[in-house]
Amino acid sequence: MSMPSTSVPTTKILNTAVIVAALGYFVDIYDLVLFSIVRINSLKELGITQPAALLEQGVRLINMQMIGMLVGGIFWGILGDKRGRISVLFGSIFLYSAANIANGFVTDLEAYAWLRFVAGLGLAGELGAGITLVSEVLPKEKRGYGTTIVASVGISGAILAGVIGEYFHWRTAYFVGGGLGLMLLVLRIGVYESGMFARTQQQAVARGNFLSLFTNTTRFLKYLKCILIGIPIWFVIGVLITFSPEISQALNIPAPISAAKGIAFSYLGLTLGDLASGLLSQKLKSRKKVVTIFLLLLACIIALFLLAQGASETYFYALCVALGFGGGYWAVFVTIAAEQFGTNIRATVTTTVPNFVRGAVVILTLSFKGLQDNLGILETAALLGAVSILIALLSISTLPESFSKDLDYHE
Repeated sequence: MSMPSTSVPTTKILNTAVIVAALGYFVDIYDLVLFSIVRINSLKELGITQPAALLEQGVRLINMQMIGMLVGGIFWGILGDKRGRISVLFGSIFLYSAANIANGFVTDLEAYAWLRFVAGLGLAGELGAGITLVSEVLPKEKRGYGTTIVASVGISGAILAGVIGEYFHWRTAYFVGGGLGLMLLVLRIGVYESGMFARTQQQAVARGNFLSLFTNTTRFLKYLKCILIGIPIWFVIGVLITFSPEISQALNIPAPISAAKGIAFSYLGLTLGDLASGLLSQKLKSRKKVVTIFLLLLACIIALFLLAQGASETYFYALCVALGFGGGYWAVFVTIAAEQFGTNIRATVTTTVPNFVRGAVVILTLSFKGLQDNLGILETAALLGAVSILIALLSISTLPESFSKDLDYHE
C-alpha cells in the first residue's frame, strides 16, 4: 500500500487529515467506553451475577484495558516518531478492530480480560497520532480549531456506543465497533504524512527517544504536568460515570440508573465541552486560561453530583451531562501536550500523555474500591475528585503557554 510521503501545505481547517483523524477518534472512543456500557450484561452472561463480583471483575477488566493502553501508548508513540504518524493511524485501528470483533465471540472471563488488554493496546495509538498530524499540517493560528474538530467529533462516538449498548446485544455492539474500524481503514489510504516529520527524517536527529523524557529534569516535569492536567477528566469517566449505578444507589436515587445512559449523557456533555473549550481557547488565545476555567467548573459540578441525595432520574442524568461538559477540555489538553515538545518526540509525547491519563484509571479505580469500605462510596469519590483537581490546577498554572507556538523544531 503506497502513500505519499509528505503533506501538502494547507490553510483549510477541514482537510483530509482532520476528517480522517476525527473519524478515527470516533471509532476509538466508541470502543474505549463500550466495556463500561456493556459491563454488567456481558459479565452476567459469562456467569458473574453477584453485585460485589460484578464490581470487582468490572474493575479488573477496565484495568486490563487501561494497562494495554499504557503499553500501547509507549509503543505507538515511539513508532509514530520513528516511522511516521500515518503508520500508527493504520496499525492501531486494525489492531483494536480485530480485538473488538474477537470480543464479540468471547465465552470466558480470562479470554475477555486479555482481549480487553489487546483492544487497549490498539486504542492507544489513535488519538496521539491524529492530534500530532493535525497540529503539524495546520497553520499555528488555526491548529486549535483542527484539534477541536477531532476531539468533538471523536468524543461523540461514545453517544453511538451508548445507543448501541443500550438497545442491542453486547456482542453485537462489539461487532459494530470492529466493523466501523475496518471500514475506516479504506479512508486512510489517501492521507498524507506530516511535512514537519518528513523533514525531520532527513536530518541527523534522534527520533522517538522515550527515555529522553526522563533524562532532563525540566523536560520531565513538563511531561508530568501535561499528564496530570488530564487526570480529572478520566476520574469523571472512569469512576463517577462507570460506577454511576453503584453511586446512584448510595445517593438513594429512586429509579435504577443505566451505565449506558450515564455514559451517553456524559459524552454528550464532553462533546459540547470540547467544542466550547476549543473555541474559547482560540478566542482567548490561551490554552492555560481555558483549562483553569474548566477545572474550577468541574469541581463545582462534582460537588453537586455527590450531594444529589434522593434526586430524580432526570436530574441525575442532567448532572451526567454537566460532568461531561466540565471535563470537556480534552481537546485543549491533548493540544497542549502536542505543543510543548519538538517534532522528533512529539508523537511519543502526544500518544503517551493521554494514555497515561487513561491508565491512571487503574490507580483511581483501585483506590475507589479499596477506600470505599472504610470511607463510604460517596466520601471516597469526593476525596479522589478533590485530589485530582487540585493537582491538575497546580500543573496547568506552572506550564508555559503554548498558543500559536511554532512547532517546527527539535528537542
